[in-house]
Amino acid sequence: MQKIEPMTLFGYEKLQAEVKDLKQVKRPRTVKDIEEALEHGDLKENAEYHAAKEQQRQIDGRLADLAELIGSATIVDPSELKHAVVSFGSTVVLTDLATDEVMTYTIVGGCESNPDMGLISFGSPLAKQLLGREEGDEVKVTLPGGKKEFEIEEIRYQEIVFECN
Repeated sequence: MQKIEPMTLFGYEKLQAEVKDLKQVKRPRTVKDIEEALEHGDLKENAEYHAAKEQQRQIDGRLADLAELIGSATIVDPSELKHAVVSFGSTVVLTDLATDEVMTYTIVGGCESNPDMGLISFGSPLAKQLLGREEGDEVKVTLPGGKKEFEIEEIRYQEIVFECN
């Protein structure tokens, strides 16, 4: 049974762009590197050949992973969801009750998460414990770094806007 992977249109397009780059730029370049390395003769001691073949294996493996992700993707438009409670696509403003530190996270699909940019996977320990909660709720969460207590200050929809790399 195939696992369904929810993601935003942004995440889906990011994966499609990576596939395009791998197929149209990186893999052809690697094939060319293999052909050039073959011209050097003896394959036993041909480091360039072995490095290029390893690069080709890595690219092919990533393409297989991406095909699986894209094949199991369900595109969710968070702008169409109600954000009265924390759900997929919600931007959540939290206050750490021990330190008064305020942090903002947006809950996204696993393949599009980037905690440094405030994007956390819906499957992450924090997101799992926030889903279904409301503004004003105090939430005790167990994280890899220990237990923390947060207050949910705000829940809103906020479009993810930044460039794909």
